[in-house]
Amino acid sequence: MSQYADPSVLVDTQWLANHLNDPNIRIIEVDMSPEPYKNAHIPGAVFWNIFTDLLLPDLKMNLDAIAFEKLMARSGITNDTTVIAYGSYPGTGAWIFWLLKVFGHENVRVLNGGYQKWKSESRPLATELSTFASTDYRARGIDAHLRVLHDEVQASIGQSDRVLLDVRTLQEYSGEWFFDRPPQEGQLTGHIPGAVHLEHLLTLNEDGTFKSFNELKNLYDSNGITPDKEVFPYCAIGGRSGYTWFVLKYLLGYPNVRNYDGSWNEWSRLPDVAIER
Repeated sequence: MSQYADPSVLVDTQWLANHLNDPNIRIIEVDMSPEPYKNAHIPGAVFWNIFTDLLLPDLKMNLDAIAFEKLMARSGITNDTTVIAYGSYPGTGAWIFWLLKVFGHENVRVLNGGYQKWKSESRPLATELSTFASTDYRARGIDAHLRVLHDEVQASIGQSDRVLLDVRTLQEYSGEWFFDRPPQEGQLTGHIPGAVHLEHLLTLNEDGTFKSFNELKNLYDSNGITPDKEVFPYCAIGGRSGYTWFVLKYLLGYPNVRNYDGSWNEWSRLPDVAIER
């Protein structure tokens, strides 16, 4: 992992196994349902539900500082705690990295390979729920440098020095799907005009770990996504694009990357915006 621009943002499964009982570390598992967590999770991991803890009812990301503080506090996290993030879905941990950085949490790492690699190595799993004493957590104001809003995205269409990067599935990009299924009444599908399509899963090895620096660099370079450009990744609700922000900024060292966390959930509902299929 030392070849990445900032290898300190990753931990491997052996490192985590050696630090399971470290009181200054809190492990977070993130998923869409609590059932996988209840069945088996990394010992000591606290569960965050994507739909109830991280998103609002309209599927926008919950960026309310008070809500974030409550989530961190009930998870037993202080401002000095090192958070290790992972999920059963590939790339979830890197999205949580972005979210914690938005609120100014300093010490956060991503488990390289996530739950998939941990389980494949027959490492210990737990079924009992992890609970910790509540803390007094204080979030910083939202770091606007990590986000891009829809008006700037719209102004970037056709600009040669900017890349709108669609990291959804091909079915979503082509307009066949709205999120993970065909569109229902009133749902608009397609992509932002001129957006480059590069699905986020292409950055991962079969075991769920990140591809090497050179492999990632060649992947993005060959699609015209180069460090001299400003890159605005987007997806459906901002999670997969938050993951891509992490890959570009911390693994490859791109200087100008901001996550469009409103993503297609917002763009497709805006009045008078262009949609391409």
